Amino acid sequence: MTERVCFLLQIKPDMLEQYLRAHEVVWPEMLEALSRTGWRNYSLFVRKPDGLVVGYLETDDYAAAQRAMDAEPINLRWQAIMGKFFALPEGARPDDGSVRLTEYFHLA
Repeated sequence: MTERVCFLLQIKPDMLEQYLRAHEVVWPEMLEALSRTGWRNYSLFVRKPDGLVVGYLETDDYAAAQRAMDAEPINLRWQAIMGKFFALPEGARPDDGSVRLTEYFHLA
């Protein structure tokens, strides 16, 4: 059964345009790692100007997909570069800052 996942992230408003530009050319190795670890139908949406990001993806097992991405060297490199864009506690990775939303309705 497919698990639908929706989450929120907060981008620093003054860094939003730079963050969006970085996503115009996501590294092919990162895209391959996401696919290989079970992330499907993955989308990011942003609310300007406050930098609220809404992410959506489908996967067979979100916890397993997250663990698999955590083990990918390319993900560690990507997170190190992306970290400066997020409003996070000191030392936290962007992966750690997402807040998963609870699905309560779905029309198939």
